[in-house]
Amino acid sequence: MFHLMHYINDTDFQIVYINHQLNIINYEKINYMEDSKISLTYQETTVVVSGNNLRIKKLLDNEIMIVGQFTAIEFRN
Repeated sequence: MFHLMHYINDTDFQIVYINHQLNIINYEKINYMEDSKISLTYQETTVVVSGNNLRIKKLLDNEIMIVGQFTAIEFRN
């Protein structure tokens, strides 16, 4: 039962790449979105996803799924 509660209440920042989709979990804020860059913030770190034809496939309060052709993921403090 503990594992299920940990999964439900998970607050860890995660980036998961599966089947040409980038799923970012527990981000705090979207800074900007363009078709070639998407910038997100988690705590004091900015994550910049670069690529071509980037678009949002799923958007929830703390989860975003991005699809497109990815060229880089940068972490900036």
